[in-house]
Amino acid sequence: MTFREIAFASADYDQECRLRNEVLRIPLGLDLGDEDLAAERDHWHFGLFDEQGGLCASVVAVPVAPESVKIRQMAVAPRFQGAGLGRSLIAGLEERLRQRGVKHCFLYARVPVVPFYEKLGYERVGDEFIEVGITHLEMEKRLQGIVDSR
Repeated sequence: MTFREIAFASADYDQECRLRNEVLRIPLGLDLGDEDLAAERDHWHFGLFDEQGGLCASVVAVPVAPESVKIRQMAVAPRFQGAGLGRSLIAGLEERLRQRGVKHCFLYARVPVVPFYEKLGYERVGDEFIEVGITHLEMEKRLQGIVDSR
């Protein structure tokens, strides 16, 4: 698998939107195609790609302050769920964020995946809340360590 940034409105971005729709929207009776995605132009999109260039997992980071981002819309293709791609995706994302000077990230996790994020060092913040009809919990992590400049 190769971790790389996804350019907005590119063919890779089209793959990302299809994956996000399949994994995150359709199960809720929603369609990503009904949403105005223009604001995503300023977001940072990343993915894990197979050897043929197929997108296997994706995540979006939204800059909210010079040193802080909100992580959102993480999706792993169903055939790869449980194979460690989510962990690899977040590791690649955090490395890129450190390279960009980000020191803090937060996300709204669906309650069933809170333990996944806790294993990656994210901590619960506040009380549960409902978003898109699903119970979520805000989680955050301070990014530390040496930046890999590769």
